[in-house]
Order: sequence, then structure tokens, then C-alpha cells
Amino acid sequence: MKAMILAAGLGTRLRPLTNDRPKALVEVAGRTLLEIAIERLRLCGVREVIVNVHHFAEMVTEYLRGKNNFGMRIEISEEGSLLDTGGGLKRRPGSFAKKVRRRRRSSCTMLT
Repeated sequence: MKAMILAAGLGTRLRPLTNDRPKALVEVAGRTLLEIAIERLRLCGVREVIVNVHHFAEMVTEYLRGKNNFGMRIEISEEGSLLDTGGGLKRRPGSFAKKVRRRRRSSCTMLT
């Protein structure tokens, strides 16, 4: 199963925390938001992740490399200019199916 993490935004609502890092690398209780998202996806059975990046993109790439991609197959999709909310998904047609369903007894929502 594949998922996409939308991590390209500027993180303006989290300033000043995002003045020197992307929102995805802001820490909560000692873990980055990106790590938390990836671990939750893993619990839902996701093994392939696309992370779109823009703001401090190289920091996200280096972070994932340093963490050995958390043992998952992670692809970086760099946005040269911001594509607006959900623009990263529009840029990747065919990477995901069209229907959304909820797994029974799970808080995971999946595209099928």
C-alpha cells in the first residue's frame, strides 16, 4: 500500500518554529511530525510513501537518509514552486486510486 505525506508547505502557522526548518521536522515530544506520520502509516500497513517537499527540502531529504527511510520505501517529490493545497497529489496522477474507504476496526483511511 502507498501513501503520500504533504510536507511542502511553508509552515507559516507554526512560526517561529519553522523559521529554520520545515514543518515536517518540528518536534513534538522528542519526535518529528514526519516520524510520527510515517510510523502511523506503517501501523496502517503502508510500505511505500511519497513525501512532497519544498520549504527546506534538502533538510527533509537528509533527515530521511539519516533515518534510513525508517525502513520503508520513500520517494521524494520536490516542488520547485508551491502547488497549493493538494497540488502534490495532482502532480502524481496514477500513483493513487480514486475511491476512499475506511478499514474496519481501524482509524486508517485508505485510497483503493
